Amino acid sequence: MLFLSFSMGTDRYLIDVHQIEEVLPRIRVKVLPGAPAGVVGLVSYDGIPVPLIDVTLLALGRPSEARLSTRIMITRYPSENGEQRLLGLIAERVTDTLERDPADFTPFGLEPGSPPYLGPVASDGPEIIQWVKVETLLSEEIGSALLRQAEMGG
Repeated sequence: MLFLSFSMGTDRYLIDVHQIEEVLPRIRVKVLPGAPAGVVGLVSYDGIPVPLIDVTLLALGRPSEARLSTRIMITRYPSENGEQRLLGLIAERVTDTLERDPADFTPFGLEPGSPPYLGPVASDGPEIIQWVKVETLLSEEIGSALLRQAEMGG
């Protein structure tokens, strides 16, 4: 299975490339005042308003650094009615792909109480990498609200 690698702080995370529509450089963002933590706003992708989440802000409480390797990943996010919607994710060091067998990943033992988007882990040399599950990135309530907001155009 092919994964796209990104970083939050000093740690590396992976997303299944089959969930990624496109990777973009940083583009103009429409801010959503009063949005929940981690929500940056909306971006226009092929004329479609797409909710944008900063994964570093969501996980670590600080925004992704503005560097050349900071990118927006346009991902496919399952909505409550089963349709695939688009969700933008800002992340740092979006530079590499990695081929791994899903069987290489194992639960890390602290799942209860951990954010639901943090999936199983695997070793990559001396480093631990972790699979991020896009479908569990947002709470159901926030996900529904953001996708409704995007449908209405912000």
